[in-house]
Amino acid sequence: MKSRRTLLIRTGHGSAGAAAVPGLPEVPVAEAPVAGVPVLEPAPVLESAPVLEPVRPVIPEPPAHPPAVPAPSHPETPSTTGTAPAFRPLFTDAPSLNWSGPGDSWTEAWAAQQAPAGGRLPSPPQPPAAPPAVGSGGAVDELPLTARDIELIRVSLAVVEPVADRATAHFYALLFLQHPEVRSLFPAAMDVQRDRLFRALLSAARGAEDPAALRTRLSALGRGHRRYGTLTGHYAPVGECLVQALARYAGGRWDADTELAWRRAYRLISTLMIEAAEEAARTSPPWWQGEVVRHERRTRDVAVLTVRPDQAYPFRAGQYCSLETPWWPRVWRHYSFASAPRPDGLLTFHVKAVQAGWVSNALVHRAAPGDVLRLGAADGAMTVDHTAGADLLCLGGGTGIAPIRALVEEAAEYGAVGGRSVEVFYGARGAAELYELDALRDLAGRLPWLTVRPVLSGTGPAEGALTGELPEVVGRFGPWPGREAVLSGPPAMVRRGVAALLAAGLPAERIRHDLVGELAAG
Repeated sequence: MKSRRTLLIRTGHGSAGAAAVPGLPEVPVAEAPVAGVPVLEPAPVLESAPVLEPVRPVIPEPPAHPPAVPAPSHPETPSTTGTAPAFRPLFTDAPSLNWSGPGDSWTEAWAAQQAPAGGRLPSPPQPPAAPPAVGSGGAVDELPLTARDIELIRVSLAVVEPVADRATAHFYALLFLQHPEVRSLFPAAMDVQRDRLFRALLSAARGAEDPAALRTRLSALGRGHRRYGTLTGHYAPVGECLVQALARYAGGRWDADTELAWRRAYRLISTLMIEAAEEAARTSPPWWQGEVVRHERRTRDVAVLTVRPDQAYPFRAGQYCSLETPWWPRVWRHYSFASAPRPDGLLTFHVKAVQAGWVSNALVHRAAPGDVLRLGAADGAMTVDHTAGADLLCLGGGTGIAPIRALVEEAAEYGAVGGRSVEVFYGARGAAELYELDALRDLAGRLPWLTVRPVLSGTGPAEGALTGELPEVVGRFGPWPGREAVLSGPPAMVRRGVAALLAAGLPAERIRHDLVGELAAG
């Protein structure tokens, strides 16, 4: 734990020039640089952390703008805008870096499987043409959704949802049969993907009556789909196959009016996603490369990874991002940031290997310094306005302590605004699973406004720990007037925690959480 505490001190109190992390292994660098590929400098190793003066922490301001668009990998390509050139990946044929698109070996291998016996390898598939712009042809299906359309969608959904598994399978069968060029956008094993895309489309159609909420949700989806290599032209075939699958499983509830309603709904859905994706493409890459520079096992199933992104990566404490490993291409899982933004730009993640979890087991048991991951853009609403000075109540279960730890660091960076206090309840089944307790207690010893309360729901002693289920223990300490609450951990714990806080009188609008555990499973 000594090295971890050193890392905490460096994070909270280091100056802009102190970018090194004590104990961080030196990363080897290629002797000769590769054209178009930035060379990562090795992280210097400090022998020991100096004794720090009790001064206000110096940290960079949270990023207000996305990072600058990197230069294209082909310098001869001129800029058409006169400002930043369009983003291009640094590598187009590097399986270990998981580039998926025209020219990569995985796509070619898939195309070879589809070729007839003895036939020659086809050219890399090209994306389909983009759908016509809304309103360009004056077609009936380009008109806005009506109340009647929404009612027809709801009625048909009631019929389809009980057989959603079969409808999903039919949807993907149609998509891959009619448009094999999109197969490379999905993982090789579709049991991981399952019904996510199909159910996301159904959910979006169900919420079409709330345009503001729909735009917020679909804009995030559109930006997120960029990491899969999704292009504007891919949306049209997805819509056609969606309509065909719905027509097959909606039974007697499907007629010409229902089909028209769904086409209008999908046009709205795809337009919102395309607009968000194209806007994001002007300012940021679809993903970041991140090199693992430190891998620390905290328990048998929990590892702390330190990752160095290849370019500026904007995020806030409390947010999360999606990660892809070299061993499971196109399989992404969500993990929260375990530290506030740091001067050295390094990112920290806490990962627990779950049963049958492809990505989590790879990150815990296989990843090592030098491995390269891909990172999607930061997302999540569990951020806190530290300038308001409201007292914070934090519930963290298991590896859900990661974003709580980040928020505590960020609160320390802003100082105790208005005499605020931060109370952390850190829960686990056994004492050995409270792997971050010493580090949090070290922080609490230096920050008078921070209180850390460990909670054990299972057996096994832990010094000063409370006993019981985390949500119930927090409820016993209530009420919590005037607090802002954040919760992170297993989905069941988060849901019970929200219920306990509501019962203790905390208004729903003052409770924040992201069910990252549900997204990260696997």
